[in-house]
Amino acid sequence: MPPTSAYQERLSAPPTVWLACAVVLLGILPVTVAVMPLAAAGAVTVVVLVLAALALRRWEPEVVVAGGELRAGRARIPLALIGPAEPLDAARAALLRGPGIEPRAFHLLRPWTTTAVLVPVLDPEDPTPYWYVSTRRPERLAEVLDGVRAAHEG
Repeated sequence: MPPTSAYQERLSAPPTVWLACAVVLLGILPVTVAVMPLAAAGAVTVVVLVLAALALRRWEPEVVVAGGELRAGRARIPLALIGPAEPLDAARAALLRGPGIEPRAFHLLRPWTTTAVLVPVLDPEDPTPYWYVSTRRPERLAEVLDGVRAAHEG
């Protein structure tokens, strides 16, 4: 049985992103109608829309705290190797993913998520100074990380 997660969040794209993708991809229909029958052009358009939706859905990572580790997308780090988490408001998060970015840090970025947490990496063998993890609930994620980390230390 998998461990219960103390925190779980999917960084889903907002409806405006889905709508923009659909509008752009529907532009395929008039182009394909010019070179193939309407039914075939409609089928091609539907297949492209479905593939784009699957790709966009795959690009929506989960942030999970469970089993003594932080998972951000496919990346994992044991909670024993991290320091106190710092919630980042929109302005500070923008600075750290823009002009103040640390190239050696791990970044889980999504353009539709303006806030994040900064999680220091304490492993002396790891050259990564911190994890920057996009989240819509930075205070809650930092609270859970610090609480679970403290419980594992004690």
